Amino acid sequence: MATSIRRGKKRITIGIIAVLTLAGAGAAIAYWTSTGTGTGSATTGESVAFTITSEDAVGTIAPGNAGQTVEFTVTNPGEGSQNLTAVTVELADADGVAWVPAGDCQIADYTATISTPPVYGQIAAGGSVTGTATVTLTNTAVNQDDCQGQDVPLYFEAS
Repeated sequence: MATSIRRGKKRITIGIIAVLTLAGAGAAIAYWTSTGTGTGSATTGESVAFTITSEDAVGTIAPGNAGQTVEFTVTNPGEGSQNLTAVTVELADADGVAWVPAGDCQIADYTATISTPPVYGQIAAGGSVTGTATVTLTNTAVNQDDCQGQDVPLYFEAS
């Protein structure tokens, strides 16, 4: 009988171990659910001033003739697309200060215009567009000898 009690205890022990093993396996596939919140941020870029460069002038400025043309390039150095709506040109130095011709030459006798505007609209980051400016000297029917040899500075502005 002692043998049958031992066998019975062994069977009970094995049964308990089997039940605990299955219960443990069930626990292995259990999980918790949860919710949470968090924060973050992003920064909006900023517009950057267009850069404008020009090529050497072509032609001759003389009273009443077609004048000189100057090709210019407007570049978007920014990291995002920017909208170009206008380009203007003035007879002024690099700081935008109005040019004062030497001698009896009159600034009012000169005209600077955008003769071929660039394509206005969106310029992609790093992109550029070109245009042409023309500088002329009006024939005033008076002596304009003091205008000979003048270096006429051009000041471009883009918006």
